[in-house]
Amino acid sequence: MYFSVHLTIASIMLKFSLNLLTLILFCNIGYAQKFNYGDFTNEEVGLKRYDKDTSAHAFVINEYGTAKIDVVSDDRIKIVREYHVKIKILDTKGFDKGTVQVPIRTGEDSQEEVENVKGITTYTGDNGGVQRTELDKTKIFTVKENRYWTTIKFTMPNLRPGCIIEYKYTLTSPYWDRFPSWQFQDDIPKAHSEYEVFIPGFWTYNISLHGILKLSKNKSEVEKGCFSTHGASADCSHLTFGMDNIPAFIEEEYMTAPKNFLSAINFELSEYTNPYNSTKVKVTKEWKDIDYNLKHADYFGVQLRRKDLLKSYITPVIAGKKDDLAKAKAIYAYMQKTLKWNNIRAHGSGDGVRKTMESHTGNAGEINIALVTALAAGGLNAEAVLLSTRANGLINKLYPVEDDFDYVIAKINIGENTYLLDATDPLLAFGMLPIKCLNDQGRVMSLDKPSYWIDLKVKDRKSSTSSYDLTLQNNGKLTGTLTTYYKGYEAYEKRQAIKKFNSQDEYIESVDEKFSKLKILKADLTNVDSLDLPLSEKYEVEIDAFNGLNHDKFAFNPFFMDRYTINPFKLSERSFPVDLGMPSDDRFVVIVHLPADYVIESAPQEIGIALPNQGGKFITSFNTDNSTFMFSNIFQLNKGLYAPEEYLYLKELFNKVIAAQKAEIVFRKK
Repeated sequence: MYFSVHLTIASIMLKFSLNLLTLILFCNIGYAQKFNYGDFTNEEVGLKRYDKDTSAHAFVINEYGTAKIDVVSDDRIKIVREYHVKIKILDTKGFDKGTVQVPIRTGEDSQEEVENVKGITTYTGDNGGVQRTELDKTKIFTVKENRYWTTIKFTMPNLRPGCIIEYKYTLTSPYWDRFPSWQFQDDIPKAHSEYEVFIPGFWTYNISLHGILKLSKNKSEVEKGCFSTHGASADCSHLTFGMDNIPAFIEEEYMTAPKNFLSAINFELSEYTNPYNSTKVKVTKEWKDIDYNLKHADYFGVQLRRKDLLKSYITPVIAGKKDDLAKAKAIYAYMQKTLKWNNIRAHGSGDGVRKTMESHTGNAGEINIALVTALAAGGLNAEAVLLSTRANGLINKLYPVEDDFDYVIAKINIGENTYLLDATDPLLAFGMLPIKCLNDQGRVMSLDKPSYWIDLKVKDRKSSTSSYDLTLQNNGKLTGTLTTYYKGYEAYEKRQAIKKFNSQDEYIESVDEKFSKLKILKADLTNVDSLDLPLSEKYEVEIDAFNGLNHDKFAFNPFFMDRYTINPFKLSERSFPVDLGMPSDDRFVVIVHLPADYVIESAPQEIGIALPNQGGKFITSFNTDNSTFMFSNIFQLNKGLYAPEEYLYLKELFNKVIAAQKAEIVFRKK
């Protein structure tokens, strides 16, 4: 769920006008609370726990930041952001807060810079007195991640339970369109967090409060003459936002990007007036403006028109193919095998389709724009789809911003059917998207018609079906076959697991080693490379999979191969949805043949559990004629997305599944 509360200044616009500043929705409370670097109290040093969250391993005592658009030393207009935080480390599990990473954007002509880094650790020494260690500036490292990002990294010195770490830095950015957001909520609680911003009247931003927490402080005022450059001057909107007693945000399994739900203040540039020539530039545009820009951009629309460049590649690929679907599958498979993804997400093609094909590598935008162009070169109806991956967060559809997208896929229309394609992964079957792309909606960008939204949903569910046929031997071993068929995303994940090994034999050996009481005598993997077909594993095995109660009595757990042991859902309540990505259907049947002198002494209780509104079910059944028993199981989750109000039902379902999968079948000699 996406929460958004807008701070309205003249219909959410911050403008250079005194009377508009009174229109902020929230009441004014107090003034910005700066705190002096290096100050501490004996109470802070002596704290053993955080009373408002006794489970916390660390908490923020105070956090304060400022951001302003100003003229810096090189006489250029930049955003200057200062950050200052003081954190109490309560135990060793809080030590990760002592490792700091500051990401900065880098470009060909300009980049962000981090300066004035300072840090200090305050702690109780071995003699009982308070000691302090300053951050060694030679231990501050710059790591280039890729051509778009660099990270400033450092670790605070002398970390120990009970210490206080404090650090600050200044980040200078030339990117006016990326006014720094402020994240109130983090994975540890905060006693106080405050953000103070200064925006000259030349710039207009849309401001939104995300998350479910409320501001405890919101103050607005006008600062006279705060900005001037080369004869141009303006007053500033001086805004202060604060929160107190902020709970930790606990990440759980099956959620999209935390920033979709974290309480934060975000800024989006709407328009600005160039201080040097008074030219007004509108940044927040309508979709027709985005469409026009993309269609004429060299990194997007121009590349999509270069299908003739790819005809020499594609013509032999589709030779002999009689229908469009066969052509599409052939082109898709060719592009998957020809191009290697460099693990960089992007929504455009920086190097162009020709260079991408020649180099056989590229980012997501380059590969999939080349895919769209290749499909068009084959005479097919293909379009590009812009999207935001799950890690990048949901798109704010109120204000179209091209840079909110971080990925491109292909959409192809054949008859009445639509297929979404991504050629970055050689294991994705035709019509399948990676889980990272299943994030709400994507924007279809056509060269000859207006753009539009499309749902990013899967047609198939994760599916596996297993059949175990085993016979108990007189030596106490179970022998027989284990057969499993995987479909859809279950097959995709299994192929990923297999391909991590150098060979199938190595993978089989790892399965054999994983289960100490299982010995694989013979193995057969089918359709590992046939992506459109179900993948199957078949093993002839010998199992010593039961715990001897005595020489004549044994216990066998039918879930010996795969079972849940930990509930992924642990919260007492959850304010954000459970996003599985797709429905799932797992079922298996175990048949065990017993010698004539053995009988079933006890069997697991049959179970039938269902979620409300047909959301899912877990069913087990047991049948026996004393010489043979059959145990079967069905576990279905019929939705890809469960609302927060369904969370407790889902949590309880998994609790019961875990309990049921501990059950054993006991049999003994007559």
